[in-house]
Amino acid sequence: MNDLWAALCLVAVIEGLILFALPNAWRQMVVQMLGLPTAALRRFGAVAIAAGLATLWWLRH
Repeated sequence: MNDLWAALCLVAVIEGLILFALPNAWRQMVVQMLGLPTAALRRFGAVAIAAGLATLWWLRH
């Protein structure tokens, strides 16, 4: 369970770094994402989940 909390904290740190270092680029990306259809966003989310799980499995085994 501690690993889960550590991972979530690292996600927050990375996202915070992006917002801190590149706020205008982040804003432009969000505007572009608003124009994407829901299906495209879901596909991107599914790919991100699959990549994250595959990487986690690879690191743990």
